[in-house]
Amino acid sequence: MPTHTRRHLFALRPPRARWALLSAIPLVVMGCGGAADTEGASDVATTITTLQVSADVLPPEVEGMWAQPTFHIAPVVLEAPDDMDAQDANQSARSAPKSQQVPDMFKALSTRRLTPSSLEEVQQRSANTSLAMPKAAAAAPLAGTGAVTTYSVAQVRAAYGFGALPAVGAKPSGVQAAQLGAGQTVYVVGAKHNPNVAAELASFNQKFGLPACTAKVLPVATGLPLAAASPAVGCELWVAYSTASGGISAVAPAYDAGWATEIALDVQWVHAIAPLARIVLVEAPDASVNSLLGAIRLANSMGPGVVSMSFGAQEGAWTASVDSAFAAAGMTYLAATGDSGAGVNWPSVSSNVIAVGGTTLTYSGSGPRSEVSWSGTGGGTSGFVAVPAYQKSSVPGTGSLVRRTVADVAMNADPATGQYVAVMQPGSSAVQWISAGGTSLAAPMWAGLVAVANAGRQQAALPLVAGGHALLYGQIGAVASNYASSFADIRLGSHGVCSTCSAGPGYDQLTGLGTPNASTLVNLLAGVAAPAPAPVVTPATISGTVGTALTFTASVNAPNPVALSLSGAPTGMSISAAGVVSWPAPVAGAYAVTVVAKDTKTGLTGQGVYNINVIAPVAPTIESASIAGRPGVALSFKANVSAVNPVAYSLAGAPSGMVVTADGVVSWPKPVAGTYSVTLTAKDTKTGLSGKGVFTVKIAAAGPVITAAAMVGVAGQPLSGSINITSPGATSLSVSITGVPLGMGFAVSGSTIMAIWPKPVAGSYQLVVTAKDSAGLSAQLNVPVTIHLR
Repeated sequence: MPTHTRRHLFALRPPRARWALLSAIPLVVMGCGGAADTEGASDVATTITTLQVSADVLPPEVEGMWAQPTFHIAPVVLEAPDDMDAQDANQSARSAPKSQQVPDMFKALSTRRLTPSSLEEVQQRSANTSLAMPKAAAAAPLAGTGAVTTYSVAQVRAAYGFGALPAVGAKPSGVQAAQLGAGQTVYVVGAKHNPNVAAELASFNQKFGLPACTAKVLPVATGLPLAAASPAVGCELWVAYSTASGGISAVAPAYDAGWATEIALDVQWVHAIAPLARIVLVEAPDASVNSLLGAIRLANSMGPGVVSMSFGAQEGAWTASVDSAFAAAGMTYLAATGDSGAGVNWPSVSSNVIAVGGTTLTYSGSGPRSEVSWSGTGGGTSGFVAVPAYQKSSVPGTGSLVRRTVADVAMNADPATGQYVAVMQPGSSAVQWISAGGTSLAAPMWAGLVAVANAGRQQAALPLVAGGHALLYGQIGAVASNYASSFADIRLGSHGVCSTCSAGPGYDQLTGLGTPNASTLVNLLAGVAAPAPAPVVTPATISGTVGTALTFTASVNAPNPVALSLSGAPTGMSISAAGVVSWPAPVAGAYAVTVVAKDTKTGLTGQGVYNINVIAPVAPTIESASIAGRPGVALSFKANVSAVNPVAYSLAGAPSGMVVTADGVVSWPKPVAGTYSVTLTAKDTKTGLSGKGVFTVKIAAAGPVITAAAMVGVAGQPLSGSINITSPGATSLSVSITGVPLGMGFAVSGSTIMAIWPKPVAGSYQLVVTAKDSAGLSAQLNVPVTIHLR
């Protein structure tokens, strides 16, 4: 296999010898790709139920095929997602996805078979100078550094155009329940055992506001086929332990950390896309092809539905010998194409299986998504399976196909743009969050999509999708308008250096027909007209103040009239038929109020959370100050006031004639000498709260004014200078001068003092002149005197 260019943080370089045909061909789980270690057979359960199934005779080389899971998770311990979706399952859809840097200690790790326990091991060893990598990661180290983007359920649903989720705890209408896969069954086929699958799913549901699921393990005596799933029951998670012969065992398979992670990923993302579908997890006793075929046959015996398979092996001449496993009536089979670049895997290569490839997703929370093909996605032309009739269509890109080519369709699979998965270690109730990727992520999402389409067909009394290829390639892909509206044609990206290893217009081996525009594609698959969308309530943040009536209008977009209601509203808050929320007497606090809009014609509901913050009212504040004035000279000043609402002003302790205007300007036309303490009060006209400021007002004459120029002279030559003193309104003045050099004298003429120095002596001097008037006001001035030698 050619080495392909790494485009993204977690793009892989597959080993060249991966597809070498050995005596025992390795089976690989599509979470990652790459050769797997051979494992021995696990103990066979002694208590089983035997079913009469038409098992194919396996060639010897197939009977010896074993594998371990090789899914992808990003090499980072994620922070737990926030709880915004716990109350409103759609809230994060309007936000950008979270991004988290890959720590230095993890940058050399491969995403292949990476588990939380592997990350913990690296953390424990990070202090060592030479870090020994876990065995599972050593084969395919990552290159580069960067951040991991992780999408929530609501963000993935919004990006691909799935309908809004119902209000948490609300009972959806029949139409809305069908849009969530009610009454349908999805079979998730995996190997080994995940003892925490139900608890992990419960944590996933709680975090993202998804419907809860009732869980049980199917007993050996379970009658087959199963009773059809009931739309009225809601989500169920049933677990069946299969045998290689297609029976039900009473003994759980052995635990395997890798397979447990794969199972958690598959179950949670089937449920994210089809939240009301019944999920039947079929756990094979081991990862041999023989045991996995037994698990598929057990699913076939359980009744019509959708089968999700995130595993695969290199195709060979033997693939036709087991193709009958994918031919049960009423079944649609989906399988991941692989995660090591160009190459063809079984079971996705089967002409009876919808092969799911992978993309790199970009979605900001608004506007359309953008995607390129993921550099690690599998895909290519079969060396053994003839081109099926449905691929001889008029879809651009299919005209030159010579044999069966995969993929058929695609969805997000890049671990660098991964999706949240909740995992638990055996014996622990602590939840860890990982960012998962691989085409093993895309396959269960497509399985959920088909289940939703089947629910629509069931409502319209139409047969189940089954197969699905004829619809995808014929009624949708071959009709230009249907194709353009139902699929995003992924035209960029590559997964190798071969002539067909790059994406292009129409069909290509990387992403097939493309990724789903679910709102249109589901309806075309269902064969029904597009239902009216559920109302959309746009959330917002509202601020209020105690004592001030609060009102705002909820933003609701709906095709039909709606009935509005509030959930979680404080006492006294109400909403009108026009969407006006009112609260006459708000109480301080933070409130998360859900506005629920129910379409009066379709019964569909939408909701949005309004975060309301009510604070205690803030009293006005006034900055105190000192004010100076002169007797008889009009005085005015404006207070510096801070207030939320209009205020009314008043004065206390003001002298006669002083007033304050409505604008807060204090005026006194004819000030009288003296010192006054005046209190200005500002009262909030809405809340009644008041603020005060104290102003010290001093009214006095100006006091003495001293003016004098610096004196400069030459030693031995007479020097004189004048000092002028004025004090309007004063009846007398007293003047003192200090720092007088020996020999200098003074003469007074009116308000002028003459300094006279007949024989100055060289040097620098400073006269300090102080004047005090009859009102007790004083002034001081320093007068420099400089005498040069010549």
